Amino acid sequence: MKVGLFFGSFNPIHVGHLAIANIMAENTDLSKVWFVVSPQNPLKPSKGLLHEFDRYDMVKAAIADNYKFEVSDVEFHLPKPSYTIYTLANLREKHPGKEFVLILGEDNLENFTQWKNHEEILKQFGLYVYPRPRVTNSPLKSHPHVKMIDAPLFDISATYIRQCIKSNKSIRYLVPEVVEQMIRTKGFYR
Repeated sequence: MKVGLFFGSFNPIHVGHLAIANIMAENTDLSKVWFVVSPQNPLKPSKGLLHEFDRYDMVKAAIADNYKFEVSDVEFHLPKPSYTIYTLANLREKHPGKEFVLILGEDNLENFTQWKNHEEILKQFGLYVYPRPRVTNSPLKSHPHVKMIDAPLFDISATYIRQCIKSNKSIRYLVPEVVEQMIRTKGFYR
């Protein structure tokens, strides 16, 4: 079984994340897509980051109706900040019957060489990369373990959604309805 690992802070999860995951699940050789909720990305500031359990709960609610999707809290139990290479080693050890591939936005391909042990990640796991707007052409696009996946461009960002919430603007259609209700009920990002 081949599993695509979609890492992210999902702060909050939005329709762009879900559409990309669905394209990966339906239009590639992946059997499942796991949303790996990252407690802390070493390359991003943690300011404004909702608690990991709240983000996990939002992802779980957002994907509940799709049997090809799962949510993972594997990084909650690993040292922080989370380095993908350690997470991958942990997952491989726990799930020896599964083959893992990383799902990555083309914008992250630009700084992928800054990731800890990025050569090992490429060699042992490989990347399925979806297009992102306003991205410079990375030399990694032609790497034999990088597969560019044809998908529509989604220019929706969690940052924009959080700004809308702070400004008391609607986020309808930007996040699943269940996520919008959780955000409103719990007062997230106010």
